[in-house]
Amino acid sequence: MKDLKGRVAIVTGASRGIGVHIARALAKEGVHIALAARDADALDAVRTEMIGLGVRAIAVPTDVSDQEQLSDLVQRCEAELGPIDLLVNNAGIENASTYEKISADELDRFIDVNLRAPMQLTRLVLPGMVARDRGHIVNMASLAGLASTALGEPYAATKHGIMGFTKSFRASEQVLGSKVSASAICPGFVRSEGMYAQMQAEGSAAAPMVLGTSRPEAVARAVVRAIRKDLPDVIVNPGPLRLFFAFTLVFPRIGEWISHKIGSHEVFRSAAFGRGRGRD
Repeated sequence: MKDLKGRVAIVTGASRGIGVHIARALAKEGVHIALAARDADALDAVRTEMIGLGVRAIAVPTDVSDQEQLSDLVQRCEAELGPIDLLVNNAGIENASTYEKISADELDRFIDVNLRAPMQLTRLVLPGMVARDRGHIVNMASLAGLASTALGEPYAATKHGIMGFTKSFRASEQVLGSKVSASAICPGFVRSEGMYAQMQAEGSAAAPMVLGTSRPEAVARAVVRAIRKDLPDVIVNPGPLRLFFAFTLVFPRIGEWISHKIGSHEVFRSAAFGRGRGRD
């Protein structure tokens, strides 16, 4: 979808962090936006900024784990902004912990927010996109959706799930001759905003030098690029990580050894123990 001006998008997780940067990048392209998150006051502030950028925007307080609220989000967007062209499933949660300290309710919450909500929202917007033969779904995945994440099993599992969903969705639409498509965005450690920034604020270890960090603006640019070029996925991280992931598929045990040697799991490990959720 090369021409974004005048398109209509839903962006979840839009009240703070990377979601704000994504909304800002889309607004600068002329996209009208329905902003969704639980924090109504923060959403209103983002809405004001979007309107200042010259686009129409609405704030729809939404708990993405609630199916009725998802349906209301879609209905309000269509009623107030018009047919939906873009869906950015950005809302997500993490909670670094040893697995035995994660409750059953926490597991359900991970699945509801990180996996079920994107799949449900896609299901809700898809009929209109198919009828118009245009539309793009952007799913916020993670490097954790491409590799192992120690002390982050539920997070990694849902992000792997999002990767599988996105790939299969693309394949289905291609087989059916549809112009609707989807992309997965896979950030690594993002400084100043989002989950890594929160872990850092709590005193977690810094990202390994060999992996580095990215700016939230780079993630937002990746979203726009993925839509314009219909990319299957975009890795947002310094260095040739795609080659490393390909290598680990062929040599998984060597890949595990390298991951441990460079300290790629230390951020989640230190966050878990810092929160009192390590192993006694």
